[in-house]
Amino acid sequence: MKACIIQPPYSRDLALSDEYFEYKINLLEQCDSSIDIIVLPEYSDVPCATTGRDDSLEYHKKYIDRLLSKCIETAKRCNSLLFVNALSLEETGYRNTTYCYNRKGELVGKYFKKHLPPLEVGPLALDAEYTYDFSEPYVLEIEGLRFGFLTCYDFYFYEAFGNIARQNLDIIIGNSLQRSDSHDAIEIMCRFLAYNTNTHVIRSSVSFDESSDICGASMVVTPKGKVLCNMRGRFGMDTAEFDPKDKYYKPAGYGNPDAPHYSYIEYGRKPWQYRPGGSFIARHDAIMQYPRICAHRGFSSVAPENSLPAFGAAIALGAQEIEFDLWLSKDEEWVSIHDYKLDRVSDGSGNVWDYTLEELKQFDFGKKYAPEFEGLRILTFEEILKKLSCHTVMNIHIKTLSEAHISDNIYTDVQIKKMLDLLDKYDCRKYVYFMTTDTNLQKRLGELAPDIPRCMGEDFDKDKNIVDQAIELGCKKVQLFKPHFTKEMIDKAHAHGIICNVFWSDDVNEAKEFLDMGIDTILTNDYQRVSQIIK
Repeated sequence: MKACIIQPPYSRDLALSDEYFEYKINLLEQCDSSIDIIVLPEYSDVPCATTGRDDSLEYHKKYIDRLLSKCIETAKRCNSLLFVNALSLEETGYRNTTYCYNRKGELVGKYFKKHLPPLEVGPLALDAEYTYDFSEPYVLEIEGLRFGFLTCYDFYFYEAFGNIARQNLDIIIGNSLQRSDSHDAIEIMCRFLAYNTNTHVIRSSVSFDESSDICGASMVVTPKGKVLCNMRGRFGMDTAEFDPKDKYYKPAGYGNPDAPHYSYIEYGRKPWQYRPGGSFIARHDAIMQYPRICAHRGFSSVAPENSLPAFGAAIALGAQEIEFDLWLSKDEEWVSIHDYKLDRVSDGSGNVWDYTLEELKQFDFGKKYAPEFEGLRILTFEEILKKLSCHTVMNIHIKTLSEAHISDNIYTDVQIKKMLDLLDKYDCRKYVYFMTTDTNLQKRLGELAPDIPRCMGEDFDKDKNIVDQAIELGCKKVQLFKPHFTKEMIDKAHAHGIICNVFWSDDVNEAKEFLDMGIDTILTNDYQRVSQIIK
């Protein structure tokens, strides 16, 4: 694959804007059909330094149509993928945007800059609201290749590189100005990025002056950190050829099999140690200490079960685990509710699977608990993850039709994968385990997600002892049901390396007895009171 980086001149003199814009257009006209990828710098529609929003929008409106038309024409003429950065007017305002065109000149994606510096939020008054919500790294698949993006200021936030690496990208497109960094500093950033994400980095910038050692430094870097080309201050364009599937693998620690650098780092990652993680980031399931108290359906003695108030109250008090239940709605959205009937916990009636998510959202899930909770709506699995990912361990009880004694059918691979995709999206895979009483679902979960621990729940319709079932199915945990268990069952589970939960206890003395028997995790509705026995 052959990449072309374009590095036009950039001036503080607004009178030169037409000249510098034409220079950029002429460079596009010099591209030919040997090129597979063309990358232009940030703010290609504003070719000179401006003083504020009015000037920037003036040049944007003057040049944007011609710029994009030329980019489309160039992509089609050269049969190339083309990435150009400019302002775009979205529904909520102007955004710093990378436009992505395929070889037919079709717009196939837009990347909105994740990190806006003070200039863009202040004087330029660009839309920044979308940057304050969680969003996974933007990935665009074209021709079997996975593209990621960074724009200028984004390059400084190395905290994000680990999350970017998880996306298994092939190429990162970088559109930049970076008008205050030296060529050497920019090269360090790009090599660090390529090495840590195992991707090829293609960065295009502007240059103040061909003799300057700041700004500029458009370059192509391989996953090994090798610089294929670095234009430094030179005006014009340069090309480099590489195989986008040529990755860098090394021993993941001395004597271990080869792996990407980031996977080796992931093994020892401790997000609670890092500033961006925040104080609420918890240890994940594999290293969270025992014994634990699990808030059953959240702190459900003070707030409606399976609600954010219940989950939030438990986590704020230090809950090492929360437990919640999931069913599928009619339109196959995972929602949190214990019963398959709506009647007990809402003002609705009937089966949860008979309603779409939009229809379920019309029902009130709070006022039956207490008047002050009126207006609570059913929670989706995604809403739980979006708010609470990595804040606690999650015991996810996947409810099935077999539990409801309706059918033995289990969920399809597509339905299960939708759940797994959400865990990946919110980087929560290490913080969960699946609990179900359905042995067929246990087997399927083990096949589709062997890295996620499974917990065997008590199925009273089966003759086999629950601990024996857990051993047979390779479960890492078992959820015993009082009073249907013995000390011998706990000892047998432990002998096979299986963690023992118990459902349930709201009595402090009883909970202490369970711990004395060897129980590892106690599910409770009264988290604050019962948790004191281990605090």
